[in-house]
Amino acid sequence: MPGTLKSNQTMKSLSVLYEDSEILLINKEAGISVQGGAGVSHPLDEELSRQLGYKIHLVHRLDKDTAGILIVAKNPAAAAKWTRLIAGKDVHKEYTAVCIGHPQSGGKEQAEGTLKGQVQAHGRIQEAVSLYKLVKKGLVHTADEGAADGSGSGGIPLSLISISIETGRMHQIRIQTAKAGFPIAGDDQHGDFKSNKILRKAGIKKLLLAATRLTLPLNGNKRSFEVPLPPHIQDAVDRFF
Repeated sequence: MPGTLKSNQTMKSLSVLYEDSEILLINKEAGISVQGGAGVSHPLDEELSRQLGYKIHLVHRLDKDTAGILIVAKNPAAAAKWTRLIAGKDVHKEYTAVCIGHPQSGGKEQAEGTLKGQVQAHGRIQEAVSLYKLVKKGLVHTADEGAADGSGSGGIPLSLISISIETGRMHQIRIQTAKAGFPIAGDDQHGDFKSNKILRKAGIKKLLLAATRLTLPLNGNKRSFEVPLPPHIQDAVDRFF
């Protein structure tokens, strides 16, 4: 049943959106690593297993700095089943992002479109497909003369976009939006470092990307789950859009 799992001092409480005999849907906060590794303390899979009293299994992953809906399985058989469902496109994942600049194709603004190309994931070059749609335009005013949006007032243009992915590659959305010329705000790995430095002064200090909607087959029907924007993204939307 939906609820909140109590946490220890190493990790904040986790919101449970759904639970059945096979899976849990968790609303992960930004800044939490889902899996352990070199230099990672208190990853979600270990902490959640400790809190529940049994080992959970990751079905897919979200970047440490990406907030939103995460599926975890209660046993290996369920993990294998749901991994297959995701790979077979029976699970539909949608994200919300704030990007620097406006979506474009061929030098022209394009309110919706498809991003296709290769990304490097897990040491391999893989094909990736993402579909985006512009929701709203925004602007961060700066002291610079001659705004990037041509207004002359000085500022960094932003776009609030929704993105659905047809493939699940590591950093897929971050890589593809950056290559297309509208990188995710706050992305210091794949994005616009110069603009991010200015945005930090305006209060945008985290990656503005979240997995906000998930549709999956449950009991013979498609069921959708949606979470509100995390506070750091909602704050940027309220202030700059």
